[in-house]
Amino acid sequence: MLPFLVIARDYSYAAVTGITLAATLLSSLVQPVFGALTDRRPMPWLIAAGPLVAGAGIGLAGVGEAYAFTWAAIALSGIGVAAYHPEAARSARIASGGTARGMSYFSVAGIVGIASAPLLVAPVLGTFGVTATPLLAIPAACAAAVLVPALLWLRRRRLRAGPRKPPPAVDRRDDWRSFGFLTSAVIARSILYFGLLSFVALYLIHELGASTAVGSVALATFIASGSVGALIGGALADRFGRVRTLRIGYLAAAPCVLGLVLAPNLSVAFVVVAVLGLASFLPFAVQVTLGQEYLPHRVGTASGVTLGLAMSIGGLAAPLFGMLADAYDLRVALTVLVAFPLVSLLLTTRLRDVRAV
Repeated sequence: MLPFLVIARDYSYAAVTGITLAATLLSSLVQPVFGALTDRRPMPWLIAAGPLVAGAGIGLAGVGEAYAFTWAAIALSGIGVAAYHPEAARSARIASGGTARGMSYFSVAGIVGIASAPLLVAPVLGTFGVTATPLLAIPAACAAAVLVPALLWLRRRRLRAGPRKPPPAVDRRDDWRSFGFLTSAVIARSILYFGLLSFVALYLIHELGASTAVGSVALATFIASGSVGALIGGALADRFGRVRTLRIGYLAAAPCVLGLVLAPNLSVAFVVVAVLGLASFLPFAVQVTLGQEYLPHRVGTASGVTLGLAMSIGGLAAPLFGMLADAYDLRVALTVLVAFPLVSLLLTTRLRDVRAV
């Protein structure tokens, strides 16, 4: 949406940055708040209300001419996203019985949604202009309509189960120390992710002579293989343990980044990008489920932090790597990124596995 707003309204780069912050930073900061609220009192209705609010914000973004109106609309959309994730992650945990594989399905759906968004936005706004943003709210409304029956199914499932003995997780204390180390590992991994998201296509274009189209295909390959990696990570975690799976993903990502820097041609680079996407996304869903196990009394808070706040810090660090690339080159920036999965790997030495219940 941003390129269309820039063209239609002649926004400055500073204005574009402000909108990006409204969409991402505000949402990420608010997510733990919603998580804490849902820990006190479950609010399953947020699972349907969140997409509706997010869709309303996107729908309003192009309606008003004033920058402040557009900023507020995008911020509203971010709040809707923030309201959705903690309660949705809790429900995904309940529906899957706490398995990492179940959470990986939930995570991959989000990855696919983010990756496919431009395919919807570009033809709509390209054909009708930015004033057609209300049409972009339709998928959100459809998602909410689909989620309502799912919520009713979960409610019936709980009623059929009847009163039951509290799960063993309730007898465990929240392990804030381990959760802190995990959050630090997630932050380091998110810096790697946002750095790759920013530089993969540009590196192939400027350093290896790829066309813009080929660079875009490489980025799509990175995200697509990441979806596969998230699914594999969930399966591995259920079989071999969450912490071990995190270590595999972090350890595999570092040499892959270095392999991209050393790739002699486009063909090799494409293979490396595909493997890099798989490795870097391997820990994605596992991080969320392990955080939930560390904070069994605050599942919403754990979800809000691992899905929102910790991830957003990587986005904030991305401009610093842009400055590094401007000062030196993309090879240097990518080489520095090699350190971050190793930092995550080092932090996992302070983690322990917890049996999902």
